[in-house]
Amino acid sequence: MTPRLDLVGIVVADMARSLAFYRRLGFDLPAAADTEPHVEAVLPQGLRVAWDTEATIRSFDPDWTPGSGGQRLSMAFACADPTEVDSCYAGLVAAGYEGKLAPWDAFWGQRYATVHDPDGNSVDLFATLT
Repeated sequence: MTPRLDLVGIVVADMARSLAFYRRLGFDLPAAADTEPHVEAVLPQGLRVAWDTEATIRSFDPDWTPGSGGQRLSMAFACADPTEVDSCYAGLVAAGYEGKLAPWDAFWGQRYATVHDPDGNSVDLFATLT
């Protein structure tokens, strides 16, 4: 399987303020989501958009800071299984791309890894742990 784009993630300083903006763009997000640390919406084509507070990101990446230019956007690619997360990460790092977080078994039940694209944007690789 070739990894497929599954999720676009946005790191927010103020969840309520961010969700208000995206509601104006047509996202159907409940008001109760304004106080959540992580919110997801699924687009009609199946692509997910997620919003995470800075504290949520720092819960698993304590050194996270917005990149140059205020980077707060990432893409997450679903892999077939945990082994593919490891091999895809290794292949990208071997090709000279920066590995940010080596593969690990995340507390939310996924094998997860992060690399940076050439412009410093985060690209996450994940698969459900079996």
